[in-house]
Amino acid sequence: MEKKRKRRYRLAGLFAIAVSAVLWIGVLAGKAEASEEGSHVSILFTHDMHSHINSFRTVYQGEDADIGGFGRIQTIINRQREKDPETLLVDGGDFSMGSLFQTVYETQASEIRLMGAMGYDATTFGNHEFDFRSKGLNNMLRTATESGERLPSLLVCNVDWTDAGEEQEGIKEAFAAYGVKDYEIVEKNGVRIALIGVFGEDALACAPTCALSFRNPAEAVAETVEEVLAKEEADMLVCLSHCGTNEDKKKSEDEIIAQKVPELDLIISGHSHTTLEEPLVYGDTYIVSAGEYGKAVGSFSMTEKPDGRWMLEDYELIPTTAQIPEDQELKKKIEKFEKTIDEDYLSMFGYTADQVLAHNQYVFSTVKDLEQIHTEHNLGNLMADAYIYAVETAKGYDGVPVDMAVVPSGTIRDTYIPGDITVRNVFDSFSLGIGKDGIPGYPLVSVYLTGKELKMAAEIDASISDFMKTARLYMSGMNMVYNPNRLILNKVTDVYLTRGDNGLMRPEGTGGDAERMELEDDKLYRVVADLYSGQMLSAVTDMSYGILSLEPKYADGTPVTDFEDCIIYDGDMELKAWAGIAKYMASFEPGADGIANVPEYYGEDQGRKVAEDKKDLRSLLKNPNRYAAMIVGAVFVVMLVMAAVVMMIVKLWKRAAAKRREANGRLFMRSGR
Repeated sequence: MEKKRKRRYRLAGLFAIAVSAVLWIGVLAGKAEASEEGSHVSILFTHDMHSHINSFRTVYQGEDADIGGFGRIQTIINRQREKDPETLLVDGGDFSMGSLFQTVYETQASEIRLMGAMGYDATTFGNHEFDFRSKGLNNMLRTATESGERLPSLLVCNVDWTDAGEEQEGIKEAFAAYGVKDYEIVEKNGVRIALIGVFGEDALACAPTCALSFRNPAEAVAETVEEVLAKEEADMLVCLSHCGTNEDKKKSEDEIIAQKVPELDLIISGHSHTTLEEPLVYGDTYIVSAGEYGKAVGSFSMTEKPDGRWMLEDYELIPTTAQIPEDQELKKKIEKFEKTIDEDYLSMFGYTADQVLAHNQYVFSTVKDLEQIHTEHNLGNLMADAYIYAVETAKGYDGVPVDMAVVPSGTIRDTYIPGDITVRNVFDSFSLGIGKDGIPGYPLVSVYLTGKELKMAAEIDASISDFMKTARLYMSGMNMVYNPNRLILNKVTDVYLTRGDNGLMRPEGTGGDAERMELEDDKLYRVVADLYSGQMLSAVTDMSYGILSLEPKYADGTPVTDFEDCIIYDGDMELKAWAGIAKYMASFEPGADGIANVPEYYGEDQGRKVAEDKKDLRSLLKNPNRYAAMIVGAVFVVMLVMAAVVMMIVKLWKRAAAKRREANGRLFMRSGR
């Protein structure tokens, strides 16, 4: 980049010298004015919109709000383009998976086609673009291409095709048909901008159905920048990244890219759902993020500095609240796609999108609460209860009671606010994935864990989830007490199973009425989770290098080899997690209007996860488990080794001192002679 920039300045200098020979004074004045103004680029950006094409009700900045929607985003775009028609409009990936529109992902490609209609210049792939597996991604890309409509460029520079097999070659063909590229040059207000797309390592870890391999993001971006500088006359380098930022700088992939590729002027940072009210700055590289679901649109301008780099100005995040009207022309396009949802998808479940399932008068925890506040949450309780209810009332139920249901915080996508809860709201709250049947929505699976493993699951939640907050567990059927001040892997002080009315944590039951049952280490217990979470359970052993072991099993005790064998069916259909929640909500006691009411039971805690913040010595040391003994033993061994090293150093020092004394004595004797 520096070579291109220097070349541009040399040409500008020669031009100025030539012209100055004719109009020296006038040109100097004009040059001073141009230097003050510099080249200018306006930019709008989004990321992690997750199919939130319509506005939706949620909690935003602590308040119940109607927010988001492509119609409002289009209005923001229109207003900006009235000021600057050549505004750059880009997205950081995960444009799909998160609302009912994803159910027509393959057949309509509504997200990316609407982004094309809105005038997006480019986007990149997020991990959720791979949720429908290779076939689904291929179909979406071909559907979009065959529409013949204007589409945003799709950019990603770090796909590794080295060992591509048949499945990967199929994706490669779909990429070629769409025109997926490493980078693209666009021109805005006379400024040539290189747009580069990149897919992150954590994004790949969150995409179990992705068949592609990817190179290191920072290395791939650096190589692509080098290629751009060698081949293109680029004035600005912009990276559309689905890598994300992290509080732990060692895991903050976009910050690592900014440091390793200082030639970049700008990183649009997606994946981590971060909201940056002020950009992160590394040298001359800016990192920006606007949060998830189109709740806000990032807006700023960049002005060229004398050294050829760029200064970010006027940065703001524009909330897509009800104060911003929907663009009516785009709304008509959205309505055409919306009609296909009820017909093609929800009809299979006997629902319509706006069908009211229950009235709610309670404040439910937000998704951020689940990740940030490590305790029991009513949102997680309701979903876990719903799993047990749905399984034990499914057509063809096998009669084996569910001992425990578990919902990780990372699978919960939105909360419920007071008012009517519709089918759309429930789907939005748990909108991930696809089943073996190829139908959107992760199904529920049933596996077996020993009592010892359930105790370990509780300990993992208590000890490890602070470092991986999307793995916090919300449970039905199992209660736990933990002390956050105790040694890691020794924080749980009590864990047991509970049984309510008919084995279900039903609203008409209470926490106090539940029967306590002690866990038996070698006994198998039936556990229900969604397919994705079930798959991730077995990853615990690998991630902990075998120190922690959770091995999901079939009913006969043999290890699960394929989680799709464990899918639960409701009649002939897979029992989708979201449909189980919807079914549970509709089962609540109805009001005078015949619509179910969310019961008071979910207006208060049930004692399922209790944090005891005790720091007295007895509380910290009582009932140590084997992991505590291992940790103490390891510390003791380290101390012994350190003591041995110190003793060895002292011994060597004494020997050296004795030799010095002996040598000095000889010298003294010689000098005496």
